Amino acid sequence: MPLVLPPGATVLFQGDSITDAGRDRQAHTHLGGGYAALAAERLLTARPGVTVLNRGVSGDRVRDLRARWERDTVAHRPALLSVMAGVNDTWRRYDLGEPSPADVWEEDYRQLLTGLRERFDTQLVLIEPFVVPVTPEQWDWRADLDPRIHAVRRLADEFDARLLAADGLLNQAARAAGGPEAIADDGVHPTPLGHRVLAEAWADLVLAS
Repeated sequence: MPLVLPPGATVLFQGDSITDAGRDRQAHTHLGGGYAALAAERLLTARPGVTVLNRGVSGDRVRDLRARWERDTVAHRPALLSVMAGVNDTWRRYDLGEPSPADVWEEDYRQLLTGLRERFDTQLVLIEPFVVPVTPEQWDWRADLDPRIHAVRRLADEFDARLLAADGLLNQAARAAGGPEAIADDGVHPTPLGHRVLAEAWADLVLAS
C-alpha cells in the first residue's frame, strides 16, 4: 500500500519504554533517544513537512495504552500510527506474577485499533514485541511472548498494517553482532545498535512504497 503523508500530517509513535527512550515529557515534539528519533530522521528527509510525535511511556502494558489512548493517540489524529507493545505484559507475569492472557490482550489491542479506524483513515505500523534472551530464564518467556507476536501478526493482516517483524530481526542482529548484549543488554531494552537496527527496518518498511 502506498504511503500517503501530505504536508502537515502527523506521524505518531506509541508504546512502552522501548519507544519512550527517555523522551522529555515537557517538550511536545521531543522524540527521545531511541529508534523513533532515528526513524524520524529518515522519514523527515523523505517527507518534509510532516509532524512526528512520540507518546511512548515506560512500563506500559496494553491495558495502560487503553487508559490513555484517547489523550495520547486519538487526540492527535495521526495519519500514520506506529505501535510497539507487549513485552511488559510478558515481563510482569514473570517478575510480579501478574499474567495477562494472550487472548484478552489481543482483544484489547484490537479494540484500540478498531476505535481509531472508525474515526480516521489512519495508516498503521505494528511492531512485534520481542525478547533477545540474555539469561536462561528469558528463554522461558517464549511461552508467553510468542502468542503475542502471533497476535500482532494477525492484527497486522486484519487491519492491513505494515508489520515490522522485530523479534526475528533483533535476534538475528544479535547473532551477527556476537551476542545478545550487543542488541539488548537486558534482553528487552535496545542498545544504541539495537535501536539503529529497529529504526532502519522501520524506515525501510514505511518508505519502501
